[in-house]
Amino acid sequence: MTREFLGSFEQLVLAALARLGDDAYGMSVRTEISERTEREIAIGAVYATLERLETKGYACSHSGQGGPEREGKVKRYYEITRAGRDALRDSVRQLNSLVLGLNLGNIT
Repeated sequence: MTREFLGSFEQLVLAALARLGDDAYGMSVRTEISERTEREIAIGAVYATLERLETKGYACSHSGQGGPEREGKVKRYYEITRAGRDALRDSVRQLNSLVLGLNLGNIT
């Protein structure tokens, strides 16, 4: 089990990487999180978190060809690593364990 706790935004970014698969790049990660959480997400926060996750070994990236919307400029694609999947799984288990059985209706 992972000993390091993931921050909530790190969890969101890793989950987005897992959902997006081969189509995970900065803007698609931002859009995925924004649409699913119904919150505005700063692209700078996404890139800072992706960089941090790469440093931790939870994500990796590679360059790919950009489409016409980028006028052929290189696009950076990201993917969740095995360690990232394990960390996300552990983090979700920890949170579920903590909140299991809570009566959230009583929390103000």
